[in-house]
Amino acid sequence: MKRVDDFRLRLGNKEYVPIMIGGMGVDISTSELALEAARLGGIGHISDAMVQDVSDRKFDTTFVKDKTKLYKFNINNMNKAVVQFDLDRLAEATRLHVGSTMEAKKGDGLIFVNCMEKLTMNAPKETLRTRLSAAMDAGIDGITMSAGLHLGSFELIKDHPRFRDTKLGIIVSSVRALQLFLKKVSRLNRLPDYIIVEGPLAGGHLGFGIDDWQQYDLHTIMDEIHAYMREQQLDIPVIAAGGIFTGSDAVGFLEKGAGGVQVATRFTVTHECGMPEHVKQEYFRASEEDIIVNGVSPTGYPMRMLKSTPAIGSGIRPGCESYGYLLDATGNCAYINSYNREVQASPDGKNISVFDKTCLCTHMRNFNCWTCGHFTYRLKDTTHRLADGSYQILSAQHVFEDYQFSVNNEIALPPKQEVASPSAAA
Repeated sequence: MKRVDDFRLRLGNKEYVPIMIGGMGVDISTSELALEAARLGGIGHISDAMVQDVSDRKFDTTFVKDKTKLYKFNINNMNKAVVQFDLDRLAEATRLHVGSTMEAKKGDGLIFVNCMEKLTMNAPKETLRTRLSAAMDAGIDGITMSAGLHLGSFELIKDHPRFRDTKLGIIVSSVRALQLFLKKVSRLNRLPDYIIVEGPLAGGHLGFGIDDWQQYDLHTIMDEIHAYMREQQLDIPVIAAGGIFTGSDAVGFLEKGAGGVQVATRFTVTHECGMPEHVKQEYFRASEEDIIVNGVSPTGYPMRMLKSTPAIGSGIRPGCESYGYLLDATGNCAYINSYNREVQASPDGKNISVFDKTCLCTHMRNFNCWTCGHFTYRLKDTTHRLADGSYQILSAQHVFEDYQFSVNNEIALPPKQEVASPSAAA
């Protein structure tokens, strides 16, 4: 009976434990979580989603406060086109977040940053180039390009001195998306170092249609991509992601040729995860019926979350002057349109609810958008229920090593603690 530890992920001339922890924003995949993965010989992700806010929390900077002050005059204006990011300050925040993480790194593993193309920030090319370049400036081991096709992303950083030694990867959900990406980057003579294939059971944003995601299966998509890679004689590690809940699930992909697996759901309820303790308890308590896929994200992608998430139906005023990470090239966002529609329907401004979209920036910043993986309802089976009714929080090392060494679809429970932490049931 094989275990994950019987396999290795080869990137360049080095080998790693083939476990990658996904890059969950906003600072859900904390530096501490990524550092544990690297210490244990695997790969950890941080996210650069809303990096200025993350920097303010970690380093007591004032990026958000200063941006809010600068654009305060526009708060009540329905038109947000004037709201722009200072690229120098964006780069500074990125270098602070990435650089401090890299300085703390120990062990033989790697630290990557997850970079979403859909964070268009009212200047898609300029802000994306700044984020990618600043991460490389700060010494990041690798960059995973997500939430978009990234057809022009390699072009943006082709002149960076670390363009060819930083590990660069792409997340796709189909052979077609991979083909488009590889065709676009072929003229740069720079292929991706790894390819993450994310299936329909993943958490957060999905690369499928809201009405047809259930028709797809990760094993089938992986088989199609393996066949395409063989046909094209491409030797690039392919990482399976989405719904891999046990070490045995992972072995099922590794035995069929996957270079590794990316996992995230089980790490959301670890001490190192950035979610507040009371939200972790919501994840533990969730049933299968509590997990839904909806279209409330302004990005246009379907998104999986708990149906009790406070972000659903919230009519909060758009926070673009402070955040504005989803403003497109014209300074627009789908939530702004929905919010303005409801304001016009209720001129008194009272009891506004917006159900078709949500202000993702503000709610993610406040941990009120509870995105999750399909198997979140199984988290309660990975730990102990304590005397006060709360569930015991796990360590990232425990979860990582359970993936690494378990067999027969078994899940190892941690040693039971006698008393719940004071904040667990808050």
